[in-house]
Amino acid sequence: MLRLLAQFVSVWCLALVVGCASEAGSGGEKVLRIPIVSAGPNSLDPVKGSSQYDSKASSYIYQTLLQYNYLRRPLELEPLLLTEMPEVTEQGKRYRFKLRQDVFFHDDPCFPGGKGRQLVATDVFYSFKRMADEKNQPKGWWLLKDTIVGFDEYRAKQNAAGKFDYDAPVEGFKLINDFEFEVHLKQSFYRFTYTLAMFQTSIVPREAVEHYKKKFSRHPVGTGPFLLKNWESGSRMTFVRNPNYREEFYPVDPGLNEDGSEPYEGYLRDKELGFYQDAGKRLPLVDRVEVGMYVNYQPMWLKFRNRELDYTTVPAENFTEAYIKRTQNLRKDYVAAGIRSEPVALLDLLYFGFNMEDVNFGGYDEKRKRLRQAIALAIDWEERNEAFYNGLNLIYDGPIPAGLAGHPEGHTLPDAFRGPDLPRARKLLAKAGYPGGKGLPKLVYYTSRGARFPEMAAMTKRQLAKIGVELDIRLVDFSTLTDALRNRRAPFFGLAWGSDYPDAENNLQLFYGPFKSPSSNSFNYDSPEYNELYERIRIMPPSSERTKLYEKMRDMVVEDAPMIGSMARTRYYLVHERLQNCKPVETFHNWNKYLNVKQ
Repeated sequence: MLRLLAQFVSVWCLALVVGCASEAGSGGEKVLRIPIVSAGPNSLDPVKGSSQYDSKASSYIYQTLLQYNYLRRPLELEPLLLTEMPEVTEQGKRYRFKLRQDVFFHDDPCFPGGKGRQLVATDVFYSFKRMADEKNQPKGWWLLKDTIVGFDEYRAKQNAAGKFDYDAPVEGFKLINDFEFEVHLKQSFYRFTYTLAMFQTSIVPREAVEHYKKKFSRHPVGTGPFLLKNWESGSRMTFVRNPNYREEFYPVDPGLNEDGSEPYEGYLRDKELGFYQDAGKRLPLVDRVEVGMYVNYQPMWLKFRNRELDYTTVPAENFTEAYIKRTQNLRKDYVAAGIRSEPVALLDLLYFGFNMEDVNFGGYDEKRKRLRQAIALAIDWEERNEAFYNGLNLIYDGPIPAGLAGHPEGHTLPDAFRGPDLPRARKLLAKAGYPGGKGLPKLVYYTSRGARFPEMAAMTKRQLAKIGVELDIRLVDFSTLTDALRNRRAPFFGLAWGSDYPDAENNLQLFYGPFKSPSSNSFNYDSPEYNELYERIRIMPPSSERTKLYEKMRDMVVEDAPMIGSMARTRYYLVHERLQNCKPVETFHNWNKYLNVKQ
């Protein structure tokens, strides 16, 4: 998700900055110092979370049944709170789980004597049930909706009652013993295992939720490798090692295959970069993590340059300071200073969105559809890409990122409404009944006030003015933007969506009618034909038939234009040599436990 600075270009200046840096920590304590490019999380209650910032912060404290292997690419799931991957039977409808027996919740006053108790199977059921309780304002209900036998019925009954009964049974939850349980699905769902690695399905103790009540979102209790020590909203968070964390170890070195091939993509590079030097060591590898929050990029950039941060993402305006744009190679002075580059191609969707329930710009009639199409044709993505992303982003049509089934060949659709095409935009605007924009109300646009978003909004305003559409810009904090979307108050908005797992179903669910706000469908798009197609594809395994349906749904979104877009970023990380084992990834966020620092 989404200042100019005098350039530090000489080797001497960079060496001076590095040489003056101070090392944090004393007495042998290992301290990791990292940034979050925002005002931080809205909540540390997993069921209330939705953004990558919520996920990043929650991952220190909470754990899920499954996780992704840190180093392997393509991404590969593995057990985390389980002893093994779940046993799947009955054509994918019955999942049997075995919990580890060495997992304990953090020590906390919510427990008798302040001692964290052992994790048991009923904790999993309780945590999932919290996603069904509307009083929790769960953002992730879409993950489990219409999935588990009897769960939707349980949700409806409990929310209709005066009090939500967490002890009432769910038909699809089967308790075998304290450490074994089953979940029965209505149908086989390909993405269900991905769901079990998402932070919204983290396991929490009932004692903590009931003890802290509304304060639980700021007083988290989980099973993770770190404890929250301090949280200054909008400024910083500090996490410290969980002294009672169970035995979890850094991945072992698999070595080359018998035929000399790599065991996974990029293994030899990982080996060369020393990513296996801590193989077999107990996690976490650092004692404390200091997380700085940066609404604006430049303070983060300067702190990295002064070695007060161990890594940073590269602000677009500083890209050519650090990289040769033509080759995208790191400049020699950075390399000489021990800085390493880690580019990460994101499964990314940068877009503008309409609230389809808005009286002026929403709706499904031809008039308002043409209005949205006209606005889409006035947006110049190339100018946006060049001005704010150094021309490095991938521009593509529709909501499905490159690398996933359903992405258009050559990134382009013949009938997409990709701008700029001002003559066509003006014709469509006239057909919508607003020639030259006459009689059209202002389009109220919500976007974040941080980083370069005000400049981006100004560009959007200028581009739309060329066809007579007047943009009313509302610059707000990210939490206010989230609230406006949750409550359907934003007629037009700009956001980014990073895929939660590597399947286009995750992007297509953004337009599924039953997931309208406050769930994941911030567009409030609700097409019966689209909904029927989504209900078909959500239970299908990968196949050419499923890909054809993905393409049909993609084209429906392009035609109805609830979304204008999109672009995908490559995130450029810079890593100081002090930081070890850093292989950034943004599909999951629990990888700080693998990081180490040189003393």
